[in-house]
Amino acid sequence: MRVLSGIQPTGRFHWGNYFGAIRQYIALQNEDEAYYFIANLHALTTIRERDVLRRNTLEAAMDLLALGLDPQKATLFVQSDVPEVSELSWILMTITSRGRLERCHAFKEKKSKGLPADMGLFTYPVLMAADILAYDSNWVPVGEDQVQHIEVCRDLAKAFNHRYGEAFVVPEARLLPHAARVPGTDGEKMSKSYNNTIEVFEDVKAMRKKVMRIETDSRPMEEPKAPEGDHLFQLCSLFVDAEKRESLADLYRRGGFGYGQVKKMLADEAESFFAAAREKRAELEAHPERVTEILADGATRARRKARAVLDRVQEACGL
Repeated sequence: MRVLSGIQPTGRFHWGNYFGAIRQYIALQNEDEAYYFIANLHALTTIRERDVLRRNTLEAAMDLLALGLDPQKATLFVQSDVPEVSELSWILMTITSRGRLERCHAFKEKKSKGLPADMGLFTYPVLMAADILAYDSNWVPVGEDQVQHIEVCRDLAKAFNHRYGEAFVVPEARLLPHAARVPGTDGEKMSKSYNNTIEVFEDVKAMRKKVMRIETDSRPMEEPKAPEGDHLFQLCSLFVDAEKRESLADLYRRGGFGYGQVKKMLADEAESFFAAAREKRAELEAHPERVTEILADGATRARRKARAVLDRVQEACGL
């Protein structure tokens, strides 16, 4: 079985990215044939500075490798290094109705808020479908907010197959089984859009300052507190084992502690949790040519597969 997923290089990865998706991607490389790409074409809808996009793309690859993605187990590449996907996207566009895209939530949400929504965002689901179909992907690991786009991909694959013959493998969404909803420093979902993130490879001192500024309520120290629904407890739970988690829950229920104590614990656990990855990240940063070689090798493998799929599709529709 082949699994595929992409991640946009719109900024440095934060705890929400790691616990929400990246951790699961790395685990899946041990189970299935895995293709992972840096989605720089998709990022063009939000990043307009050339140098920023190039830097973010390389740094995203470094981050993934440092966090455990193994190029011997998974194919890692940059989306734009496989031009066959862009051609495939156009072919899919010719069988995509406007109404189908207008119903997609990402475009609808921006439009409803009066925000700029260009044609790149409007046709985003079609390029995403091409990303998936180009590699005969069987599984696409996603969070619930991306399931609609996988349904678009399935619909397009089925429509093409019905019209031209069985050219595409019809993929299935694979909901990430242990995807965590990671709260940000303000208690809302951690997101760059909310400016409430803590980056995975942030300077340790900066990370600790952010942790100590996490918003909490004003209940007195002696008052017992329910751990359920407490975002500081949720963040700590990401980094500790079951025994430590239960011990912290007991402390909450007993009361007699300050949130500063829990914040210090969180900062210590987070620093320790990412220590090995941080060390590997420094090695990669010192030798960026290694990362470039890994991406080039991944692109070669990805293009070989995408070319075979595109040839099949072109033959089917008469190109």
